[in-house]
Amino acid sequence: MNFSNLNRQEIVRDIKKETFDVLVIGGGITGAGIAFDGQTRGLKMALVEMQDFAAGTSSRSTKLVHGGLRYLKQFEVKMVAEVGKERAIVYENGPHVTTPEWMLLPMHKGGTFGKFSTSIGLRVYDFLAGVKRSERRTMLSVQETLAKEPLLRRNGLKGGGYYVEYRTDDARLTIEVMKAAVETGAIALNYTKVIKLVYENARIIGAQVEDQLTGEMYEIHAKRIVNAAGPWVDTIREMDRSKKGKTLQLSKGVHVVIDSSRFPLKQAIYFDTPDGRMVFAIPRDGKTYVGTTDTFYNEDAVNPMTTVSDRSYIIKAINYMFPEVKISGKDIESSWAGVRPLIYEEGKDPSEISRKDEIWESRSGLITIAGGKLTGYRKMAETVVDLLTAKLKAEEGRSFKACQTKYLPISGGDVGGSENLKAYVSSHIDKGIEIGLSSEEAEKLAKIYGSNINIVFELLAKNKDDAVNYGLPIVLFAKLIYAIEKEMIATPIDFLNRRTGAILFDIQTVKKWKNQVVSYMANRFVWSEKEKSKYLVSIEKALEAAMIPVDERNEIPPVANCN
Repeated sequence: MNFSNLNRQEIVRDIKKETFDVLVIGGGITGAGIAFDGQTRGLKMALVEMQDFAAGTSSRSTKLVHGGLRYLKQFEVKMVAEVGKERAIVYENGPHVTTPEWMLLPMHKGGTFGKFSTSIGLRVYDFLAGVKRSERRTMLSVQETLAKEPLLRRNGLKGGGYYVEYRTDDARLTIEVMKAAVETGAIALNYTKVIKLVYENARIIGAQVEDQLTGEMYEIHAKRIVNAAGPWVDTIREMDRSKKGKTLQLSKGVHVVIDSSRFPLKQAIYFDTPDGRMVFAIPRDGKTYVGTTDTFYNEDAVNPMTTVSDRSYIIKAINYMFPEVKISGKDIESSWAGVRPLIYEEGKDPSEISRKDEIWESRSGLITIAGGKLTGYRKMAETVVDLLTAKLKAEEGRSFKACQTKYLPISGGDVGGSENLKAYVSSHIDKGIEIGLSSEEAEKLAKIYGSNINIVFELLAKNKDDAVNYGLPIVLFAKLIYAIEKEMIATPIDFLNRRTGAILFDIQTVKKWKNQVVSYMANRFVWSEKEKSKYLVSIEKALEAAMIPVDERNEIPPVANCN
């Protein structure tokens, strides 16, 4: 069955009638990883998400699968070693959504990093993370550092460290892992909110859910329930009456996007600010994005907002490290805010709290996983599924396969490994040209969708007339029809934000084509005029949330101090 909300009734019917081995609550990267790992080992997995997949933390990160260099400062040696090795696995299994990115770490007099400590730190990092020879760090002179990035502050510059991180599209990484789980037999539903847990003899055996699209309420039953709800894990623990001991502390992180004409960054930079924090500035698709902040957060986790104070902090950081660009509020095209579900540690600032993950089991049998990082999702999933299979083996005498995901491509990742991606993409350009795409358009689509590109091209070829009839550009239409048929979108925001990233990195496309996108989706999902209006309003609200209100844009002057 297609992973599509066009088939929602059938998927709901299937999820209602079966007793699963495991029900996962939460459709972010952690939940998707657990569903994929469990299904490939022989467990029958189901997953529900109250919003769209990746709508929480998993679409609001710095969009790096990184090795956690900064955690060396906190002596989190084990974590650096683990996530450093994991990022190479994430890259190999999904090279279409993850790209090596050389990162420059400038060193200034009086800054966080000295030349000797940086050299030693990066060498230790290379060792712990198992970095391959071609990507090991090198130390740069002042002149070499400025050659990499001429916009850097020259005053007090002592040189730089140069090392590799991995840039990703976090939301697309999540959806590709989710699709891989479904392709191997799992059932996953977005817009399905857990409103009550179901028990039998004090043991948890399922969940009552409410379909957020239709209002239908029903129960899903499973032998084991995993709470992987990210910022909402404590909400589920409260339902289970097991919220005791360690709890979550949410931390908000904000990023801003600036057109490269205003901030023409040549090189990804990881730089320190005078208040002792580290911030990324990363070029992407004609834009430069910068972040992140790190502040305690106790408000609405569904819609965290970027405040003037958040933006002011980032702009001050930019103007401190890149004084020639003189960025002000009016230069910010879009922004996003997300919350990190950290495990509370008394007396620590947000940046000091460990990012390590922890697993708890309640008396009812509810298994909760909290904390952790995007990079470590696969290993976290492996640990949870090890626990699940051990318990089910002890109870039922069943045997299960060992973890498979270390060497299993995610959906779209079956291109013959990272070294073959370029050749794979090139070999599919002609097929795109045959159906009316330019060479550049075909190449871009092949890079995004990897080994799923043939499906994208087939859907486009069959439905090209709809692109003309609805006045949609052919590339945007190709993405839209694939997202409807194969990626479970239910709303225009699912498409414009989490499947394409356009609201963040191509806001003009959203403004220009939003009406046509809604019209085509309305036809496919049979929406009423009232529903169409509601979705158009939701796009306007998303655009407002991403952009700075006009009356605030000039409120933030360029300043050279970050204290």
